Amino acid sequence: MRSKNLNREKANYTFSRRSFLSLSGVAGLMMTAVKNSVGQSESPSNIRNQPAPAEFFSASPMETVRVGFVGVGGMGTNHVRNLLKIEGVQLKAVCDIVPEKVERVKKMAVEAGQPEPKGYSNGEWDFKRMCETEELDLVYTATPWEWHVPVCVSAMENGKHAATEVPAAVTLEECWQLVETAEKYKKHCVMMENCCYNRTELMMLHIVRKGLLGEIIHGECGYCHDLRGVKFSKEGEGLWRRAHSMKRDGNLYPTHGLGPVAQYMNINRGDQFEYLVSVSSKSRGLQEYQKTLPEDDPRRNEKYVLGDVNLSIIKTYNGCTIYIVHDTNLPRPYSRINMVQGTKGIIMDYPPRIFIEGLSGKEEFEPLEKYADQWEHPLWKAMQDSAKGAGHGGMDFIEDYRLIECLRKGLPTDLNVYDAASWSAVSELSERSVAQRGAPQDFPDFTRGRWKEYPPLGIIYG
Repeated sequence: MRSKNLNREKANYTFSRRSFLSLSGVAGLMMTAVKNSVGQSESPSNIRNQPAPAEFFSASPMETVRVGFVGVGGMGTNHVRNLLKIEGVQLKAVCDIVPEKVERVKKMAVEAGQPEPKGYSNGEWDFKRMCETEELDLVYTATPWEWHVPVCVSAMENGKHAATEVPAAVTLEECWQLVETAEKYKKHCVMMENCCYNRTELMMLHIVRKGLLGEIIHGECGYCHDLRGVKFSKEGEGLWRRAHSMKRDGNLYPTHGLGPVAQYMNINRGDQFEYLVSVSSKSRGLQEYQKTLPEDDPRRNEKYVLGDVNLSIIKTYNGCTIYIVHDTNLPRPYSRINMVQGTKGIIMDYPPRIFIEGLSGKEEFEPLEKYADQWEHPLWKAMQDSAKGAGHGGMDFIEDYRLIECLRKGLPTDLNVYDAASWSAVSELSERSVAQRGAPQDFPDFTRGRWKEYPPLGIIYG
């Protein structure tokens, strides 16, 4: 049995190097495929010159949301587990390049009292066959980053709504493809940013919306997570994530920290990212970790270009500033930083603390928990019992629940395709700025001016 597992592990590792180390070639092929799949009847330049819809998109309500899931590794399985617990969801199809993973999820569905879903595991592009042949309402993907856009585009072209793990896209062109396809086919395309549904971030949003911090001026955020073990794993994300560090230097994973801060600041809903500047440190962390590998491990010969710490600053049209960090190659405790500051006060996370002028002591922070009874977000209050035991402290369940609730009720989704595009755009813009010695990079306006009219995200009541 152990020999069989080792052979499988070796095969997976070989697949990883064959498929993902030539990342630029893969990205180029995928970009071409997605461009072709969008269709020839309407050129991107024409779509981009047209006004965005005057109101956020909402689809007709549906009693049951029929789901096809693509990519059921660790995070994908967590989402499937959540979906099987949510009323009004039927898992109709599951797709993965590993047949055993498909069979495992099919068994999960049956054990949850659902009919066995159809399985798709005939190669990397079998999700297209699923999208073309299955009667589905939603296609959800938790695949490696390069596949997010191809899966979402295929879903929307075939009349399905799309949801994707983060980041939604790797390049600016991919961001535009998501926006164009969603608008053309009138389908939701949602990036599932779970950190927006964490208890602290929801409470901070509630406090900001109620005006306790006054006018919002500045935010700080990041993704500070020691991923060396993950990147060098011979399974899961280790099969593909490390490859990005060989080809790219910038903020490769911006949305966990940026998403909540963008919501505090009403980005795409009254304000908009204007431009970004970015610099990266030297690259040492992964090189040092290489030295811990066996002498004959081929990964000891890999070359990395990703700076260990990337620092970016965003300026918005309304004059707000956002400081954002990417730090995944060095030893450190986890943090998303998560700070928002206004004319009347400041909230800082890790640990959660607050200062409000006139309420807090003189220049002294108080624990944010002191304000929980009054300012706990209503959605968290309503959902915390149902979310117990779910991934990442329950926020994974709440994000999945809210997506299904919006589809069943025919509501605009909390996050939409413009959020998916603008938050993900930080990656390529930061790479461009780093390559140009910190030169400013303008954000595309994926809303084409509609951000001035779109209403802020309200306080969601569960």
